[in-house]
Amino acid sequence: MSESGLPHPPVRDAAGLPGRSGTMPPCANDADAGAACLRIGIGTTAVEPAFTGGHVDGIGVYTRALLRHLPWVGCAPAPYSWPPAYGGAALAAGAPLPYSFGRATLVDLVTPRAHRVHMPVDVFHVTDYRVVRMDCPVVATLHDALPLKHPGWCNPRLRGLKNWLQRKAAHKADHVIAVSAFAIAELVTCFGVDERRITVVPNGVDDDWLEPPPAPEVAATLHVHGLRPGYFLFVGTLQPRKNVGRVLDAYLSLPSGVRAERQLVIVGAAGARSQDVVGRMRRAAREGAGVVWLARVVGRHPLRHVYAGAGVFVFPSLYEGFGIPVVEAFASGVPVVASDTTALPEVTAGAALDVDPLDTGAIAEAMLTLVRDDGERARRIAAGRARAAQLTWRETARRTAAVYRAVLQGASPP
Repeated sequence: MSESGLPHPPVRDAAGLPGRSGTMPPCANDADAGAACLRIGIGTTAVEPAFTGGHVDGIGVYTRALLRHLPWVGCAPAPYSWPPAYGGAALAAGAPLPYSFGRATLVDLVTPRAHRVHMPVDVFHVTDYRVVRMDCPVVATLHDALPLKHPGWCNPRLRGLKNWLQRKAAHKADHVIAVSAFAIAELVTCFGVDERRITVVPNGVDDDWLEPPPAPEVAATLHVHGLRPGYFLFVGTLQPRKNVGRVLDAYLSLPSGVRAERQLVIVGAAGARSQDVVGRMRRAAREGAGVVWLARVVGRHPLRHVYAGAGVFVFPSLYEGFGIPVVEAFASGVPVVASDTTALPEVTAGAALDVDPLDTGAIAEAMLTLVRDDGERARRIAAGRARAAQLTWRETARRTAAVYRAVLQGASPP
């Protein structure tokens, strides 16, 4: 399966999208002056419109952030995507790999020692679970073990085969990045990854999120979507682990006066097993309950505007390997209600109001506290902004580049 002559990947613009030049982006190297510029292949299948329909989830946000920030830490990111198995739409986010992931996986399984995918890079970084053996070191970010730990929450289509392939894939990487310390035990238990091959590199937020966006732009975005400032906000793909049903229950249990003043805004595409909560949201909206569902908010700036217009961010998720929306809310100066389970306490570090995600009453009480108690609200906003300043994508890129260099040198990553 070894191939040569792979096409040069497109250069990325400032937003991490394909540009017109045919060369790799240069290394800015401001954080690693004097270090050799590394050519890093980045798996971009998670942001390919041909596969995602334009919807970008947490893995997609992570992938685009690496494309934007790696050039500043001595790396030239080269985006590559697995092509669709049976043709279809052209790839837009990355240059095509030689075969579809299905075919490459089959060859890898049948002749694991005889074939490697040839890559003209120093290290290839898989940002999702599509790992195959290559003729360069492979670093894989495994964000969580959700499909294996809670299979009932995931899409049942070919679930057993997908889970088996994920377990196999985890062993093909030379080193694994976990996005939280919580995730390490999950990866060891569910994937059988040797803990010595795992390094924690947290996710982050772009520096510009720490500055408020222009008020007229925020007002314009809110007007387009029919939003009144001060609403309760949830952001995330609609799926069972996100616990949106209890968010809705908590909101509907609030005093009528509070609901009259503050909408519940839910931003996120419908995911697997979301039919029930989507139906409930639509009924609540038809009945005038103040519930607004935005299945898509296109672009980084409009999403920032939606965060900036919120009064309280509500994220009582049942399971998170990290929880990027919480950091986005912190950076936007919005106080946060978050669950006290999985990786979220590690991410919030005491800056949020932590609640039992199974206790609808506790969620509602925390929501009320952050709209009625000005002192508590101010404390949570200040703590959240301080926490967000510690979790930036630039720092994620710096620590990720350190993993690449350690792997190339045969050393233990920091």
